[in-house]
Amino acid sequence: MVPRLVFGIRDSNLSTNLPMRAGTQMAARRRALLLANPKARRGAEGVQAASDVLRGSGVDLVVESIANSTEIAEHVRRHAGDVDLIVLGGGDGTINAALASLLETRLPLGILPLGTANNTARTLGIPTELADAAAVIAAGQTRQIDVGQVGDRHFLTTASIGLSVRITKELSDASKRRWGPLAYGVAALRALSKLDPFEAEIHHDAGSRRLRAIQIMIGNGRHYGAALTVSEAARPDDALLDCYAIEAVPWWRLLGLLPALKRGSHGDKADVQAITSRTVRIETPEPHRIDADGELIGKTPATFSTLPLALEVFVP
Repeated sequence: MVPRLVFGIRDSNLSTNLPMRAGTQMAARRRALLLANPKARRGAEGVQAASDVLRGSGVDLVVESIANSTEIAEHVRRHAGDVDLIVLGGGDGTINAALASLLETRLPLGILPLGTANNTARTLGIPTELADAAAVIAAGQTRQIDVGQVGDRHFLTTASIGLSVRITKELSDASKRRWGPLAYGVAALRALSKLDPFEAEIHHDAGSRRLRAIQIMIGNGRHYGAALTVSEAARPDDALLDCYAIEAVPWWRLLGLLPALKRGSHGDKADVQAITSRTVRIETPEPHRIDADGELIGKTPATFSTLPLALEVFVP
């Protein structure tokens, strides 16, 4: 059994159910830019009920339609001087598309979970019902969370190399809209048939290790994929990355890890190496694609770190 190595400071008095930091209360008649991704799984449902809740709570809305997520950052920057907060309707990919502009403008983020997995919302305890999620924004309680960084790109949930990249390639917008979270399972089964182990060296705060892996996951948040957990101890506000690597194993042994992957207890398994560190660098003999928040963003070698408490988000 490979022990879990921790190379950062995590307060043992902090609960893993993600308590709120001291937040701010929204002043009367604030102005929000509302952007909803029509390609998100639940984007076609519209956000009228959520809009009614926000307007009824004293929030003036500037509503912009977007053809795709690539337009989000442009809208945020253009309206930065005119609004007090940004409300995004979409999934983790939609939020990822806005991250750079949110960090630049320092505007607080309200989330309406319209995606398939909605892992950022799950990590923060934001309800999936749109009217309830809007009520969270209207209540005005905020929390500062970390933002993951790799090169000049950012992520909130996880970045990964290996199997997850294949799963991302197998996923389509049509399958996510049709099957919801089950689409991840179908894509995973297809990816398992194409398992391609690779050599990697993981450098962390206290040293390095070499291994042959089928998956390396670097987590900033708590949840990823379809109901999987980065680590039982993962928090979005501890300035730490939770990294695990699944060593090269037959597909049937990988299936046996699924219960532990759902709980986040896989770091105790013999086929998994787990590290918690402030920075992680991954080197591979051949470049490997990197998936971050469900988007393919670059290749190895790459260094992963966090921007501590860089993003303000409305939470219950």
